[in-house]
Amino acid sequence: MGQKKPQAGSITWVDLTVQNAEALRDFYKAVVGWETSDVSMGGYKDYCMNIPDSKETVAGVCHAKGENADLPPAWLIYITVSDLQESIKQCYGRGGKTLTDIKDMGSGKYCVIQDPAGAVTALFEPAKLDKTNP
Repeated sequence: MGQKKPQAGSITWVDLTVQNAEALRDFYKAVVGWETSDVSMGGYKDYCMNIPDSKETVAGVCHAKGENADLPPAWLIYITVSDLQESIKQCYGRGGKTLTDIKDMGSGKYCVIQDPAGAVTALFEPAKLDKTNP
């Protein structure tokens, strides 16, 4: 998720979760020109998609397994929030719904929501949000 500490309101990450991650990894390597690096998931691999010249990771392609089993097969953006519980409360209060429970990841926790129009996104709360870092 980059070197900079994420700020509330920023798009922190984007990934695609599908049944056959290898096929989609190869598709985007050919179509976009991304290079890849493996991410061990304990028994299988997901993939970081990297810009060829800088090697900067810009996205992920993941298997619909384990923690990702209930994620939709779509490019999913992760928007940083300062208080995940409060954001979920606001989501419900404004006609949205959650599609997953809150899930922990090494750098924080997230939840996938659906807005009243049907669009899907993930809300991500970093383990320690730096509210002062520009």
